Amino acid sequence: MSLLGRIRESLSRTTQQIAARFDELVRAADEDERRSRPIDVDTVEALEELLISADVGVAATARIIAAVTTRARNGQSLRDLVKQEIRGVFAAVDRPVVVAHHPKVVLIVGVNGTGKTTTVGKLANRLKSDGEKPLICAADTFRAAAVEQLEIWAARAGVEVVRAREGADPAAVVFDAITSGKAKGRDPILVDTAGRLHTRVNLMNELDKIRRIAAREIEGAPQEVLLVLDATVGQNGLTQAREFMGVAGVNGIVLTKLDGTAKGGVAVAIAHDLKLPIRYVGVGEAIDDLVPFNADEYVDGLFEETW
Repeated sequence: MSLLGRIRESLSRTTQQIAARFDELVRAADEDERRSRPIDVDTVEALEELLISADVGVAATARIIAAVTTRARNGQSLRDLVKQEIRGVFAAVDRPVVVAHHPKVVLIVGVNGTGKTTTVGKLANRLKSDGEKPLICAADTFRAAAVEQLEIWAARAGVEVVRAREGADPAAVVFDAITSGKAKGRDPILVDTAGRLHTRVNLMNELDKIRRIAAREIEGAPQEVLLVLDATVGQNGLTQAREFMGVAGVNGIVLTKLDGTAKGGVAVAIAHDLKLPIRYVGVGEAIDDLVPFNADEYVDGLFEETW
């Protein structure tokens, strides 16, 4: 299966929940005599309920509803109108990462339990398969067995790990990794940080220290700060994200466990509410189950036709 096809497959639980109802709406709204008329009130209300149930979020749903009710249909189906508007949500936040100075430093942040450490290993594997030469920095020096877990994933990917003793200063480990990366020609440097609640001020300040050390060693680093969010948490993840954005300078999202939720519409809420691009999605537990996010494939999968 292609990488793009895996995104669609990962949305199967969400699609199963909403597909039949959405098909009904489309069928009713797209009868020949209705294609040239505005969407009726009953259809609008049903569409709103369906989008909310898929965890698209209140604000994003309101935008979609406003668009499909005010835009001239010009013969377009309701399905096409909804998909077009959601693609617009993703397109508005899709911006490239600028890397003026190398090696590129990628900081991986998030709360405990989101799949952060496994994401680092999977990302290293993905980048290596794309011809890059990643180096992993084990900057989670507090959680028991965190480094050992990371080393297992790194070994699977065939990528080297820079580590320190348990309890060491994470910023010092980042310094060592950058020094090693420069000497060995490794690029990018993937920094696995300790999972932390956004309410823990001291740990959030530690992220700021790591960023300052990276910037001191490489101008513009960390060029990418990826926040790992668990798709099964849904809207609650957005609150966590806002706090990390303020402290850690998050500029991209990795959405994990997309295959484990029936509310895969949360990707729309993330892009709309946080104004951040989704860079990767986790579609399973194997090492190659992290794939680059593709908005077209995601939208087609979310509203796949069943008739």
